[in-house]
Amino acid sequence: MNKPKVAFICVHNSCRSQMAEALGKKFASDVFESYSAGTETKPQINQDAVRLIKERYDIDMEATQHSKLLTDLPPIDIVIKMGCNVVCPYLPSQYVEDWGLEDPSGKSDEEFMAIIDQIEAKVKILADTIKNNDLDLH
Repeated sequence: MNKPKVAFICVHNSCRSQMAEALGKKFASDVFESYSAGTETKPQINQDAVRLIKERYDIDMEATQHSKLLTDLPPIDIVIKMGCNVVCPYLPSQYVEDWGLEDPSGKSDEEFMAIIDQIEAKVKILADTIKNNDLDLH
């Protein structure tokens, strides 16, 4: 079976969705392919996100990722919304989940790390759920 393609989406594709893509690649690349995108792009990934993911996981998101639009993605099986305070973007898929994460942009490193912890835990749960065939993907 091909690995399902998971898209982590939000509006700007510069912070939470980028961190989720990076952690999906780190912790779940054996289970699913990770992508991220938004309805708008930013010229660069949130620099606090880049710095903290590099410090904690030794992942350089600027070397491996960039801000992308939903239209830049291949067909997606699973959509994970990061938690939009506005209307979340729509992307056709077989399964959708909203993680409802606060945007840590402009907040303290501690608040950022709390969101990173939540993303890591949720990525691992998603990987287990997919591994156990607990999602109805047809």
